[in-house]
Amino acid sequence: MNTLAIHAGAVTTAISLPIDGMTCASCVGRVEKALSKVEGVDSVTVNLATERADIKTNGPVDRQALVNTIEAAGYSVPAATINLAVEGMTCASCVGRVERALKAIPGIIEATVNLATERASVHGSVDPNILVAAIAAAGYAAQAIDVGAPADDEAVNERKDAERIALKRDLTLAAILTLPVFILEMGSHVIPGVHELILRTIGTQWNWIIQFVLTTLVLAVPGIRFYRQGIPALFRLAPDMNSLVAVGTLAAYAYSLVATFAPSVLPAGTVNVYYEAAAVIVTLILLGRYLEARAKGRTSEAIKRLVGLQAKTARVQRGGTVLEIPIADVVAGDTIEVRPGERIPVDGEVTQGLSYVDESMITGEPIPVEKTVDSKLVGGTVNQKGALSFRATAVGGATVLSQIIRMVEQAQGAKLPIQALVDKVTMWFVPAVIGVAVLTFLVWLVFGPQPALTFALVNAVAVLIIACPCAMGLATPTSIMVGTGRGAELGVLFRKGEALQLLKDAKVVAVDKTGTLTEGRPTLTDLDIAQGFERQDVLGLIAAVEAKSEHPIARAIVEAASSEGIAIPDIIDFESITGFGVKAQVNGERVEVGADRYMRELGLDVDVFAASAERLGNEGKTPLYAAIGGQLAAIVAVADPIKATTPDAIKALHSLGLKVAMITGDNRRTAEAIARQLGIDEVIAEVLPAGKVDAVRTLKAEHGQLAFVGDGINDAPALAEADVGLAVGTGTDIAIEAADVVLMSGNLMGVPTAIALSRATIGNIRQNLFWAFAYNTALIPVAAGVLYPAWSILLSPIFAAGAMALSSVFVLGNALRLRGFRAPTEATKSSQLPTTA
Repeated sequence: MNTLAIHAGAVTTAISLPIDGMTCASCVGRVEKALSKVEGVDSVTVNLATERADIKTNGPVDRQALVNTIEAAGYSVPAATINLAVEGMTCASCVGRVERALKAIPGIIEATVNLATERASVHGSVDPNILVAAIAAAGYAAQAIDVGAPADDEAVNERKDAERIALKRDLTLAAILTLPVFILEMGSHVIPGVHELILRTIGTQWNWIIQFVLTTLVLAVPGIRFYRQGIPALFRLAPDMNSLVAVGTLAAYAYSLVATFAPSVLPAGTVNVYYEAAAVIVTLILLGRYLEARAKGRTSEAIKRLVGLQAKTARVQRGGTVLEIPIADVVAGDTIEVRPGERIPVDGEVTQGLSYVDESMITGEPIPVEKTVDSKLVGGTVNQKGALSFRATAVGGATVLSQIIRMVEQAQGAKLPIQALVDKVTMWFVPAVIGVAVLTFLVWLVFGPQPALTFALVNAVAVLIIACPCAMGLATPTSIMVGTGRGAELGVLFRKGEALQLLKDAKVVAVDKTGTLTEGRPTLTDLDIAQGFERQDVLGLIAAVEAKSEHPIARAIVEAASSEGIAIPDIIDFESITGFGVKAQVNGERVEVGADRYMRELGLDVDVFAASAERLGNEGKTPLYAAIGGQLAAIVAVADPIKATTPDAIKALHSLGLKVAMITGDNRRTAEAIARQLGIDEVIAEVLPAGKVDAVRTLKAEHGQLAFVGDGINDAPALAEADVGLAVGTGTDIAIEAADVVLMSGNLMGVPTAIALSRATIGNIRQNLFWAFAYNTALIPVAAGVLYPAWSILLSPIFAAGAMALSSVFVLGNALRLRGFRAPTEATKSSQLPTTA
């Protein structure tokens, strides 16, 4: 970051640099000493706590020289990601030009520019002011922004709204001025009697002068934007779409000007005016730009909705009173009060109260979640009927909602591998079109029929106007914007844009069992009671004995008893018998709990529960038995229950033509029982945490492209090894950081949704690219006049302008269809037909 100050005629610049690798005061001194020796540096202050150097200069100092000095001293300046809002880009050529300008700056590692979001993302150790200056030198305006910051997002939205209003105003004015020109010129050719009427009243010369005045106003007022950007771009030898419009309309206008005021200069038979072509072209392209701006606004509605979830104020307890303060003033540790029906302002932990909170906007799950003391709250969710007090744990950019907004914006700004071809083509597209237009003009001038000059001009202008680099530039980013935005609404966050393309090619989905297929915690699933015993009494006695154990199975039994409101009595003479079970005296009765071999050791016959034991074994559960007072009382099973949504998710994955593999540390018998129950195709069991990466590699070698779904810390390496890693949003931060896609719903249903959305989005991109390339490939030759020798067909510049404007609108309209995407299971339920994407 740089700032300027002027003192007594001397310019002082303040430069701030982050520094990695400093560990002590000696490091601070070393860096300060090294930087002080750089020519132009006035003073240096290095702070170990903030790991930052603040440098004041009294002359011009190259930031890169400072970075090099720090690195020579043995430390490093970490690369940062800087986001810029870029104004003035209209087509794919503009994108390529801005990218090349940014990548030419020393210290830039990567630069990505997105036409649909009108943003640039730059990774490197460069001053943002240098980036802004480089973009300005390329002919565009830019400013650094903080992605996800409400203030910056609001400023960008205000700028886009102002742009839409200006376009609408210019379009209206252009249409009003163009309509008389169009009627005066085209009416003479189309409507019988109009030509004679004009000759009898105002005459040809005055007709042309009126058209000249109106067309001059169209070009000089609403159309001036094309010349302000297009002409300088030509002089920089970097023509863009504005250049095509500027050259085409000025050619028609200049020719008409000569025909009006110096007709003797032109060959006989070529004195015609084309004012209506210039005016109508400007009007139609303004119409296309306006429709495009409106459609772009709709593509970013998902982000706007997410930003709209952020509360504006919060009621905070300060100094014994409750104050309503702006959300930006809330700090971690504040105690915040929330009334029924209000939005939770920031992330936190409940300290008082009981309520249900609607988290559907974050997770996609429609059922409100109960919140009691110590429950986690997510900012942006809606409190239902109860009142809550909670302690703020994350504020500002650290909240879950801010992170979601940041993830979605980063994914929307990403460049997919499919974009590489488009970038290569568009780099040369506009210069190639200008070359084709010049060639068209010369061919018609030399070989065309009389009046050759007229034919040459009209066809060259048509070529310039018909070409549509904007459709090519918008084809990919608009689909990505709408697709990732729709994914966010469905609880699927693409952390990396590349995952959107790679996921569609997945052949197998590998799933970690615990916490992904299952709830991730043991639960009492079965309790069958022998005759003569009561369920409540038996569960209370078993829980009393198991309460002395720390084993997860024991805790599950105790939790089940507590949840049913069963009092757990005291016990005496507790004893654990290794390999068999436990026993104790409860209320004067002997209670023994353990495996079947323990019951046989006690002389009890477990065959009475043979049917239950066989069923539990087939389900992959290991049964325990309980004896009370020397009699067999119950068979018990504790298991990690399968999530209610898992079976439907597996069916949906199969309906998409995918194989499903389960990776688990469970024994093979239990794993295969779960696989049979769910219809899983392949099981890799008894895998230690370190072996998950090898399991992923094995499945990739056998099946091809692989997506891995996990939630735990030990899943992070496997998530990174997979072609696409999907983390369950309720899992650990480490797993989420290693993943390419985050499933906010916390269950497997997000996986078929993500894959189907990937297929739909990439399919949509291919449709857009086919349209954009086929349109240009087919219509540029038509505009050049290739159909004239055989069928006497020529394309009017007016129709060329209309077709060009509609091309961009078609691409945007097609991308907006993704807003109607439905999750595979949702579509299946509504149609009762198998869903494919």
